[in-house]
Amino acid sequence: MQTSLYDRLGGHEAINAVVEDFVGRCAGDSRINGKFARTDIPRLKSMLADQVCNASGGPCTYAGRSMADTHAGMGVTAGEFDALVEDLVATLNKFSVPQAEQDELIGILGPLRPDIVEVESSETGTPLPSSYQAAPAIA
Repeated sequence: MQTSLYDRLGGHEAINAVVEDFVGRCAGDSRINGKFARTDIPRLKSMLADQVCNASGGPCTYAGRSMADTHAGMGVTAGEFDALVEDLVATLNKFSVPQAEQDELIGILGPLRPDIVEVESSETGTPLPSSYQAAPAIA
């Protein structure tokens, strides 16, 4: 039996470290950081770690909103989605995640693109619409 992607990524501790770096990288990326202007960062980190853990075959349960609900009304462009993927790849490279595991993880996350991208444009750095409703903070 093949080892799960979760185990090959290093388990929960490694996923948390990747998420921490990735969220920081996104925060410093002017191509996309405007979309996180009203995001509860502790919630984002927790939900993202649970989502990656669950999607990679780990023991976590993702209890957050669907990607369609989370991103509805954000006006995310194709360029911003691509920039986020670039940031994820840079983080995975920083942690020396092997190419096969990177490809497998991107293969799991890539199909979420239609639920996230609302504007088929290469433009980046677009503002978060004032009408966007962010998820509530973690209690």
